[in-house]
Amino acid sequence: MSTIRRTHTRAFKIEAVRLITEKGLGVAQAARDLGIHPTLLTRWKRELSRDDAHAFPGTGRLKPLEEEVRQLRRENLVLKQEREILKKAAAFFAKQSR
Repeated sequence: MSTIRRTHTRAFKIEAVRLITEKGLGVAQAARDLGIHPTLLTRWKRELSRDDAHAFPGTGRLKPLEEEVRQLRRENLVLKQEREILKKAAAFFAKQSR
């Protein structure tokens, strides 16, 4: 029997966290009222407190810093490949000139 994975919008997550931070509702009670696991609500709270502007970026989206790291790693890989090609070409032409 498979379970369906529920998804929640960014607005829902922010409102859920607001229930426990501003309204003073306990994590367990708020989670019960919303029909989610208390651990999930605690994780949302932690994520929102770390970086509220970039919290919950959505499916397929990365935070700006993570996107930059991903792009730099990709660029680094290309540069390493180009360097290896140039090394092989230099060795080939050095052999040819003898």
